[in-house]
Amino acid sequence: MATAAEAAAMRRAVALAARGLGFTSPNPVVGCVILDAGGDSVGEGYHQRAGGPHAEVHALRAAGEKARGGTAVVTLEPCNHTGRTGPCAQALLDAGIARVVYAVDDPTPDATGGAATLRAAGVDVESGLLAEEAETVNAAWLTSVRTGRPHVTWKYAATLDGRVAAADGTSRWISSAESRADVHRLRAECDAVVVGSGTQRADDPHLAVRGVEGAAQPLRVVVDTHGTAVRPGARVLDDAAPTLVAVAEGVEPLPGVETVHLPYTDQHADAAHLPYVERVPRAAGNGGKASAPSGRPDTAADDEEDRLEHRFTASGGAYRAQRPAARTEHPAPPGTPDTPGGLDIDALLAELHARGVRSVLLEGGPTLAGAFVAAGAVDRVIGYLAPTLLGAGPAALTGGGITTLTEALRLDVRECVALGPDLRITATVAGPGTKEH
Repeated sequence: MATAAEAAAMRRAVALAARGLGFTSPNPVVGCVILDAGGDSVGEGYHQRAGGPHAEVHALRAAGEKARGGTAVVTLEPCNHTGRTGPCAQALLDAGIARVVYAVDDPTPDATGGAATLRAAGVDVESGLLAEEAETVNAAWLTSVRTGRPHVTWKYAATLDGRVAAADGTSRWISSAESRADVHRLRAECDAVVVGSGTQRADDPHLAVRGVEGAAQPLRVVVDTHGTAVRPGARVLDDAAPTLVAVAEGVEPLPGVETVHLPYTDQHADAAHLPYVERVPRAAGNGGKASAPSGRPDTAADDEEDRLEHRFTASGGAYRAQRPAARTEHPAPPGTPDTPGGLDIDALLAELHARGVRSVLLEGGPTLAGAFVAAGAVDRVIGYLAPTLLGAGPAALTGGGITTLTEALRLDVRECVALGPDLRITATVAGPGTKEH
């Protein structure tokens, strides 16, 4: 049974692991604390970047000879394979560790087995200590391993009566400065930020991280089905962060911009795919389907501050978008403004996963959010609620494939925090892959 000192060390290890958010993909975030034979902390560390030393190695280096006969407290089962670094189980054995306490089993078939190796060598091993806390901090990686897609957080800002803009479309600002600053922290912790063509047209968002020292820039992703929303000079095409534009097969890409062509579908748009409304001007009709708001929804971060000017990295190399001087028009893919359809959400997430993205921050409007919800592709919801009433205006969520109360997507509230005058509510999906609960 774990001791009080080991429980305190695990809490510290979880906090250390969180420092790696945004830097380690496609690897997990891991924290480790070394206790000497007397139960005192003598070394700690965390996985700082993909390809770099693992948490256990950093902690053992800090502890030195004091680790011998001591206990390693680590958030994830020590790995048992050689990749870009050696197996952590062997490093713990070489250091003379007598006991290992870890929180979560490693679910990857090539890395699991560290606990068995340690036990076979005579090390006392205990698992499951503060497993829920450790799973929460490592939710992105665990989701990607278990489901084969990135973990998705949907973020929105709304009034207390659930409006993301007023009836006339105005929305800057619904959320407070404190909330908008907090969104930059979320961006810094994620591998990719995703918006739709409606948000791109209305807001010309920047989507890069500002005001977070030492932050790694996320991949900026614009879902632009027909390739008409991202225009030359768009803010997402600057060099503050990498950018990827997702378009339908057959659409001509914007010259010099990283582009991916994805399958287009005109079936079951309300159930699992992007509605066509995401690609039409916000003031236009769309055959009776619910339209995105005609104004500028509160993105909770994209004010007119100066853009960041610093280097960025992304899994698989650096991306740099080049601003083109002109664009050639192209025919639209299948579908008409009266026919629902769009890019396949699963295909989009599979493409991002293949690029090393393990965590996505969804910052699109109500329609794009509804498409992700309908596809069963939202894992966490973070809502910034302002103590304001509008009485009319677009709601935070449109569609979602929900038509009756029994289909409601049930959430578990994990945290409520005051940010200035606002309330930030964090919730996770109660039942994986299901709306009825």
